[in-house]
Amino acid sequence: MRSLFQHVALIGIGLIGSSIARAIRKESLVSEISIASRSGKTLDKARQLQLGDNYSLDLLETVKGADLVIICTPLNTYQSIAKLIGNHLKKGTIITDVGSSKNCVHNHIVPFIPKGVHVVPGHPVAGTEKSGPENGFSELFEGRWCILTPDKNTDKNAIHQVSRFWRKIGMTVEVMSAERHDQILAITSHLPHLIAYTIVSTALNLEGHLREEIIKFSASGFRDFTRIAASDPIMWRDIFLENDEALLTSLERFTNHLTIIKQAIEEKNGEKLFNIFKKTQGQKKKVIDAQQDMPEEQKIKPQNLS
Repeated sequence: MRSLFQHVALIGIGLIGSSIARAIRKESLVSEISIASRSGKTLDKARQLQLGDNYSLDLLETVKGADLVIICTPLNTYQSIAKLIGNHLKKGTIITDVGSSKNCVHNHIVPFIPKGVHVVPGHPVAGTEKSGPENGFSELFEGRWCILTPDKNTDKNAIHQVSRFWRKIGMTVEVMSAERHDQILAITSHLPHLIAYTIVSTALNLEGHLREEIIKFSASGFRDFTRIAASDPIMWRDIFLENDEALLTSLERFTNHLTIIKQAIEEKNGEKLFNIFKKTQGQKKKVIDAQQDMPEEQKIKPQNLS
C-alpha cells in the first residue's frame, strides 16, 4: 500500500505525539517517522518504545526532507519553532499542529513560514490527563473529531491531505474558522478545566483535617474533577493565556449563571433550582447520541494494556 506521506516529522512526543506515532505505525501511513524532543530523557523513552525511525534533539535535523511536520508541543513554543524551522522546510511541506487554541497558529506560526510551505492548523479533540510517550495509544483518536482551521488562502490539496491523514487514524474531520473553534472549545474544554483546577485548589486550601477528610471521602464528582486537574499544567497555562478572549467570555457567562444559582439557594427557591437542573438533565443523552461518551482509555485494545 502506498504511504500517505513519505516522511513525517513529529516535534514533541508526549501523549498526543506518541499516540500519533503509534497510529501511523498501525495504519502504515508513513514510510519514515522522525521525532524531535527538547528532552533527552523523553527522546530515550520514545526510542525505547520504537515510536519512530529517527530521533534527535535538533529540530532542523528532524524536519529535513519532511513532507508533513506535526507540532505537538505547548502553545508557547510555537513561535520559536516556526522561526527556527521555517526557512529550512522544502517547498510543498505541510505544517499542522495539535493545539487546543487555533488563533495562536495564525499569529505565531503562519507569519514565519515561507511561500510554498502550507500551514493547516489542526486540533484532534482527544486526550487524557496523562502525559509522556509511555501513555500514548493508537486508539486515542478513534471516533473523535479533528477540527481544521485553515484560512482562505491555504492550499486546498494540503487541507485534503491533512484531512485524509486524520481520517485514516479514525477521526471525523470538520473545517471551521479559528475564531469559531476557540469559542466552542472555550466552553467544551477550557472552562471545564478551569473549573476543575479551581475546585481542587479550593479543597487544597481548606484546613488540614478537613482537607484530609475530603480526600478520604471523595465522591465521584470530586474524583472526576481531580482527574481533570491532573492534566499537564504547562499545556493548560498556555491554553488559558492564548485563548483568553473566548475563555473570559465563557467565564463571564458561567459566573452569571453561578450567581443565579447562588441567589436561588440563598432564597431557598427550590422551584428555581429544580427548573435549572431539569433543563440540564437531558444533555448527557445528547452526548451519548453523538457517540462522544466513551472515556479515551476505554478504547484501548486488551493487547495494548501492558
